Amino acid sequence: MASSPDCSKSPRMFHTLPLDTFLEATATREPVPGGGGIAAMTAASAAALVEMVANLTIGKKGYEDVDLIMREIRTRAGQLRQRYIRGIDEDANAFGGVIRAVRLPRDTPDRQHLVQQAFKDAAAIPFALGKDIFTVLQLAEQTVRYGNAWVITDGAIAAMNARAAMRSAFYSVRVNLKSITDEDFVKTMMDSILEIENRAALVEEQVEKEYAHR
Repeated sequence: MASSPDCSKSPRMFHTLPLDTFLEATATREPVPGGGGIAAMTAASAAALVEMVANLTIGKKGYEDVDLIMREIRTRAGQLRQRYIRGIDEDANAFGGVIRAVRLPRDTPDRQHLVQQAFKDAAAIPFALGKDIFTVLQLAEQTVRYGNAWVITDGAIAAMNARAAMRSAFYSVRVNLKSITDEDFVKTMMDSILEIENRAALVEEQVEKEYAHR
């Protein structure tokens, strides 16, 4: 089984690994790639499914009126897929920053500030990822609503994967918030998470209704 190097050292490039190697690295005793990386990978798979549904709708007879919408969805989903892939390494590198900070000698000047900033960075990265994943959830809902009826199951699966990935990213935020003493920072981030999650729940409900209707 493959093993991954010390996550506290050089920046990781997990997104370049073949899928089986990436999953083997996840399965090792190393903490990265971990939940955050898997969330990003899951989000990328959701974006790819959205692109697939769009591609199988574009140019199809009977879907001429949504051709432009599907082209726009395909473009946006492709951009997001690349962003989520980058998120795999962003999460690993943020965790490495936390490890480096907590390993600083106790007499390091401003050590507490450095540790706190590392945890803030480690919370901010999956938070930004979770916000971006909400966008692909919305795109997936549109593919279920407007896309080729033969592949709307793939659109629905994209939505469910996006929802799971978003919730997973926010779990990564929450665990880092537990170590942050800045109460305003924590409250602001938690308020935003709850607001996004409430909106996402409504989109998921809409996907279920549209899927059942079509």
